[in-house]
Amino acid sequence: MLRLSDLLPAPLHRRLLPFAHALRIGWWRIRRPSLTACRVLAVNPRGEVLLVRHSYGSSAWTLPGGGVGRGETPTKAAIRELAEETACKLEHPVELAITRSAWHGATNVVHVIAGRTSDTPRADGREIIAAQCFPPDALPPDISSRLAENLPGWLTRIASE
Repeated sequence: MLRLSDLLPAPLHRRLLPFAHALRIGWWRIRRPSLTACRVLAVNPRGEVLLVRHSYGSSAWTLPGGGVGRGETPTKAAIRELAEETACKLEHPVELAITRSAWHGATNVVHVIAGRTSDTPRADGREIIAAQCFPPDALPPDISSRLAENLPGWLTRIASE
């Protein structure tokens, strides 16, 4: 599906994202919607975890992911988001967890989908400015606090499956 953002040159799109994100946060504070999203815990054959940095919002390393579209399952959204953001294919996806949190006035329900990827990540240059795989024992120090809290347990769970 072609989106308006696809018509913009990547540098302009990247420059506009912080403004669009600020507007979205303001809207959430007024409307207080319930949002459904996905995060993707993709592990490569060496057991490394794929993390990304966004061009807007927090600069912390985090899992790829995004919103679940109308009529889309969280797993389908995870496969789509991973491909869009990192050019990686998600193999053997399974739902690992569902988290709920308040975020800028919105209720955010996040489905964590885990799977494997054999691809080399490539940042999309728009929403994602960096995409890289890290060994679980050598994660960057600036990962999101929520990810730092949950990742060890999630990795243990997928290793046993």
